[in-house]
Amino acid sequence: MSKHHFNPYWIIAITALTAPAYAQDYLNTQQAQQVLFPEAETFMPLLVKINEQQRDDIKAISGVRQRWDIQKVWKVVQKGQHIGWFVIDDVVGKHEFITYAIGLSVDGHVVGIEIMSYRETKGDQVRNSDWRNQFKQKTIKDPFKLDQDIPNISGATLSCRNLTDGVKRILALQQVALNHEP
Repeated sequence: MSKHHFNPYWIIAITALTAPAYAQDYLNTQQAQQVLFPEAETFMPLLVKINEQQRDDIKAISGVRQRWDIQKVWKVVQKGQHIGWFVIDDVVGKHEFITYAIGLSVDGHVVGIEIMSYRETKGDQVRNSDWRNQFKQKTIKDPFKLDQDIPNISGATLSCRNLTDGVKRILALQQVALNHEP
């Protein structure tokens, strides 16, 4: 007599194999650079190393913790003049990372943001240009508060809040670490 018993691990394996993938890549680095700085001639890559004091300063200015010790940054040049900064950053949506690019002017204004990769199952309305465009011309002095100067999107609250916090953090990073770059 054979003894059969049910093994629940099969359900986990089958579920993992059939679970839908939601990650969607929209722009690569070069495409995002061209969208945010179409007039630029050169993007000079920098790996900005952030020390503990700078991390503390970024948090004090923005109210948001700088998670990474190294930030991917490009110095943007047109006709030999430094015209801005291009930064790639990650924030957590609800569970997964949202990779976005942000363009900053040398005087600390947001040129724009672009969603490069969205991995969440919901909340991708943050990709809408109307929502992203509200960041243009903002500076570190703006409040960056949902339902005040940044409208919330129902069903995308965490993505909205975390992208908003990320933009403010990158503006603080510019003030603390980038304004001293040659």
